[in-house]
Amino acid sequence: MDTNCEEKLSFQAEVSRLLDIVANSLYSNKEIFLRELISNASDACDRLRYAALTEPELLAGDPDFKIHLSSDAKARTLTIADNGIGMNRDELIENLGTIARSGTAAFMNQMKDQEKDKSDGKTGGANLIGQFGVGFYSSFMVADKVEVTSRKAGEDHAWTWTSDGKGDFTVAAVSPDALDLARGTRIVLSLKKDAAEYQDTARLRTIVKTYSDHVAIPVVMTVDDKEDMLNSASAIWRRAKSEVSEEQYKEFYHHVAHAFDDPWLRLHFKVEGVIEYSGLLYVPASQPFDLFAPERRHGVKLYVKRIFITDDCAELVPPYLRFLRGVIDTEDLALNISREMLQEHPVLTKIRGAVTKRVLKELKKKAEKKPEEYAKFWENFGAVLKEGLYEDAGQREILTELARFASTKSEGLTGLSGYVERMAEGQSDIYYISGNDADAVRRSPHLEGFEAKGIEVLLLSDPVDEFWIPAIGTFQDKPFKSVTRGDVDLSGFATKDSDEKAKPEPEDAAPGTDALVAFLKLALKDAVKDVRRSERLTGSPVCLIADEGDMDMHLERLLKQHRQIDTASKRVLEINPKHSLIRSLSRRLEDKDAAGGGANAALDDAAWLLLDQARILEGETVPDPAAFARRLTAIVERGFGT
Repeated sequence: MDTNCEEKLSFQAEVSRLLDIVANSLYSNKEIFLRELISNASDACDRLRYAALTEPELLAGDPDFKIHLSSDAKARTLTIADNGIGMNRDELIENLGTIARSGTAAFMNQMKDQEKDKSDGKTGGANLIGQFGVGFYSSFMVADKVEVTSRKAGEDHAWTWTSDGKGDFTVAAVSPDALDLARGTRIVLSLKKDAAEYQDTARLRTIVKTYSDHVAIPVVMTVDDKEDMLNSASAIWRRAKSEVSEEQYKEFYHHVAHAFDDPWLRLHFKVEGVIEYSGLLYVPASQPFDLFAPERRHGVKLYVKRIFITDDCAELVPPYLRFLRGVIDTEDLALNISREMLQEHPVLTKIRGAVTKRVLKELKKKAEKKPEEYAKFWENFGAVLKEGLYEDAGQREILTELARFASTKSEGLTGLSGYVERMAEGQSDIYYISGNDADAVRRSPHLEGFEAKGIEVLLLSDPVDEFWIPAIGTFQDKPFKSVTRGDVDLSGFATKDSDEKAKPEPEDAAPGTDALVAFLKLALKDAVKDVRRSERLTGSPVCLIADEGDMDMHLERLLKQHRQIDTASKRVLEINPKHSLIRSLSRRLEDKDAAGGGANAALDDAAWLLLDQARILEGETVPDPAAFARRLTAIVERGFGT
């Protein structure tokens, strides 16, 4: 290996933009950079402690983990060093030069919103850093240059990463003659002129005590040739609740979640008996950036006897609780347990079931006692929690109680029990409509008849809704029924008592409606499955519905988008016989023989335009835009007599 070789590399574009925001923004809490670096050092020590369970030689005579702070007033530097697992060359580049691939798109979208915050003097940029797990970059709030030297445990070579945070970084091998790092990582910050305070011993002590007292690895600083411990270095989740302050709880959340917001909910518990375990779990106040990543990874760490085992144990909490952040620590697993054994371990199965019940019970208390706060939680995590409705039959009852929905009658969110209590006289089904957007769904013509009859409809806009409804089928013996299906019958419901009674009732359907239906069937041929009169339409001329037994239209669109199906089912076109346009077409059809061939062409154009209008109302694209434009032009020309 050429130890004199130095590579100059460029940051990933997203990192460059982030660094520009960090370096040029003014934050009131710049000191959080130290919390983030200590947190990363603590994670590195935890990972080495776990690796050493099967490879004890990695500790190489240095089994006592610590994080060491030191400053050099003359050089104006602050150093944070740990004897954790360390990084090799590739890991330095990957961890410090890029942002997690799964969050890049979300990162870029949110960065645009956060750039405004720096001009307002807000800490939005800091929130962004924490949310995307890139707290290392907060170093550039206080440093002109950052130098990271790291040697991975068990490897012979060390590497130095250096950057001024302005677009480039260098990576160089450390000469064997200068190798003074047995293992771990050393970060040297060349402090800015206005950051001299971070060399002051008292200031550093205060920051560590404030933000990192909970860190289970000792944080030390050499003062007068003696090591002075700055934190309590005890596992906060093992302490009694009375021994932990609100600030300590909050800072542990920041540490374990790599977040800057305050938690929405906290659960601290200890279970003794056949199985013993402790837990400290948090529900964030905002969505983690990777909440909807395909991997569905959770954020709860597994410890055994206070020793970190893994943060990627899918068996610890169910996927629909992946928004949780925190720690579960048990006494009943072997320290050297393998990943394969974790997958089917009965202890984890019992812990998972008990923790799930505990979390759902706390959510239910919030929903009952503080519905407004719960509504905010549901806005963030409801789409995830609903996954449990079809994944976890054992918890389905409480999950249906927790579920909340927008509806045509409720200004806020409603539960299923509230919906059932408001059901119209004679109503036996729970009606719903699904789509990509709640506002668009609310404007659907399918709702017109239900609104006229005073029947409430749930407005569903999450993709998961198409899957949990068939899974549970009913609620309180009331079946779910989509309003976009052909088997909906509103004839048994009276028009609701409202201001509508003061309005003149529309005239009966024109006598020629049956003839128009027959004509539309012939004109549209195989483009539709059928043409029928509609009972559900009151203000729109047409709509498309799924026939009884066919797949719901929104579900079909979702499956087609994800290439799960190739062909679409034919739909039923419903026409509103009381609409003025339909009445006019019925009359035109009766007079077409007297009008000649031009009338036939106009009616054919109208038939296809009605179908295209129904497609557009459903959020679908017109299959032949050129033909649509031609027909629309012809109709407009006839209307203006051109």
